[in-house]
Amino acid sequence: MTGPNPGVGLDRPHHDGSALYVSTETPRLGDRVTVWLRVPAGATRPGEAPYAAAYVRLLHDGEPRFVAAVRDVERSSERETWWRAELECRNRVTSYRWLLSGGPVGWLWVNGAGVHYRDVPDGANFRIVAADSPLPEWHLDAVVYQIFPDRFARSAAADQRPTPGWAVPAAWTDPVEIGSPSAGSRQFFGGDLDGITEHLDHIAALGFDVVYLTPFFPGRSNHRYDAHTFDEVDPVLGGDEALRRLTDAAHARGIRVLGDFTSNHTGVTHEWFVAARADEQAPERAFYFFDADGRYAAWLDVPTLPKLDHGSPELRRRLFDDPRGVVKRWLGPDGGLDGWRIDVANMTGRHRGDDLYHEVARELRAASVAANPQALIVAEHCHDTSTDLTGDGWHGVMNYAGFTRPVWTWLTSADNPDAPSDFLGQPVRVPRLPGELVADAMLDFTSRIPWSSLVRSFTLLGSHDTSRIRTLVGGDPALVQVAAGLLFTMPGTPMVTYGDEVGMPGRFGEDGRRPMPWPAGDGTHGDGWDEGLLAAYGELVALRRGSVALRRGGLRWVYAAADALVYLREAQGEAALVHVARRGHGPVSIDVSDLPGIADSRVVKGGGGALEAFTLRLTAAGPTVGIRIWQTPKSGARHNGQSAGAEDQGGRG
Repeated sequence: MTGPNPGVGLDRPHHDGSALYVSTETPRLGDRVTVWLRVPAGATRPGEAPYAAAYVRLLHDGEPRFVAAVRDVERSSERETWWRAELECRNRVTSYRWLLSGGPVGWLWVNGAGVHYRDVPDGANFRIVAADSPLPEWHLDAVVYQIFPDRFARSAAADQRPTPGWAVPAAWTDPVEIGSPSAGSRQFFGGDLDGITEHLDHIAALGFDVVYLTPFFPGRSNHRYDAHTFDEVDPVLGGDEALRRLTDAAHARGIRVLGDFTSNHTGVTHEWFVAARADEQAPERAFYFFDADGRYAAWLDVPTLPKLDHGSPELRRRLFDDPRGVVKRWLGPDGGLDGWRIDVANMTGRHRGDDLYHEVARELRAASVAANPQALIVAEHCHDTSTDLTGDGWHGVMNYAGFTRPVWTWLTSADNPDAPSDFLGQPVRVPRLPGELVADAMLDFTSRIPWSSLVRSFTLLGSHDTSRIRTLVGGDPALVQVAAGLLFTMPGTPMVTYGDEVGMPGRFGEDGRRPMPWPAGDGTHGDGWDEGLLAAYGELVALRRGSVALRRGGLRWVYAAADALVYLREAQGEAALVHVARRGHGPVSIDVSDLPGIADSRVVKGGGGALEAFTLRLTAAGPTVGIRIWQTPKSGARHNGQSAGAEDQGGRG
């Protein structure tokens, strides 16, 4: 007996952390939460014993216990059985999975990675996190636009400011220089915050409602991750007043603004580090890791970026407790920010034998929420987040591991000479993998974190640190649209780096940090502006913003093969079926008899397939994004943990 394909297929029992399956996202300690399991009739075959009972196995104070589930009459039908159970949030994180009794081998386990005939470890359990305060809701509907200030737009006021001494000036149309003395962090194009303010209409017109800025603190580089103070906005960007003008103008358009804070290190010219080096008795000496010979620890041994020692109570007071400290000040009236992205968050608080990571994450979040109850904290993290993203620290992460890397492996061009020689820090070229492995990777990584964290994490095709998606797929705009289709229809918060929407290229991070190719004086966009791609991004953003299923729905994998992926997003009252193909493929037939309401569905984008009776046939002549949306029965809506229908002792298993 071999096990079923764990996570793909409409005949698989299913549960996730979305509103359709969990009664409340933000319980408090001691609250009771209702959870549901969906078991399609096709989960067992003719001649097999039905699944006659269901249980939830959860951990209370670290000890397993089982809660018997009941059949939910209101949700169940002859095509599927819904099981319902009530859980106590006894601990901050409630870890659980489902157990079905019956079937071909006598039992079936259901966890975040899918279904299993054998017992499984707790690593992919579902998780409910008891929160001290409500989580920000706005982020569930947000679409984020990332800006590298030096390269986005230059206002007229920038011409009146002196060029900083560290900088090598460049004209806006100059190429990014790679491998010369003026390359990398010293090349200075002079973009500023007022330039961003002047182009907010472009961002708003595309439907983006969050701007994420890479650092605005003064440093000695164009990227500014080497801050020499956290007490002011870089005058080269326009100073404190320019940030306030930007956040005011953004808020007036319904756009939130996130800053970028490096909690792991400062620049070597930072006022704290200067004081620490000058006087061994200075309180700032304890802010860094100095040895007996005066040597200091630095981020990845880069000497200009000394690492902060969060074992210092005074450092944490200045960072997190002080109302004028970096975290709270810029979330308040001085800056008007709506949250922070935390640079190299996975390294924060960790150095050799010291590991204060989780303490720092919790304190930084608590300080942010104290300053702005709706603040969002998203951490940079480039690999497995399962032990780092526990739900009580960062709200979410930049989801490189569970989204970016799998998407790259599916869409990379095998013979692309401009493809990166390393795979997001790994010493191999990006491999080209079939869709089955891509779906497996996404399931594996995302099943190991709380759903509340997954949906508050950035999904991204790249960033200011990576290759541009246009270059990664060999310059094919159709494949860029497929990548964007995945970005805007998967769980999580889509983040687009400036210029991706017009097809900007870039072989690696520095090469991708090119100035935004704004229209010429006559309004024409020129060769650096792909109008078709711009329209496609606008269409996809609008579809996401107009669909509660695409914004907030759960995720059920329907089909995964070499060249095609099909998945279902379901919310209360609405469902969306998404079909993406990296190249043409023959007919794929999907039995949709277990999808109530699909007969009245409408195709809102691309090849939504042909629906005949209860079979949906999907084909693709080339790279494709197809989306079909329909209304579903609204039975069993969220009801704050109360029962959803009487227990039925009969019915189908």
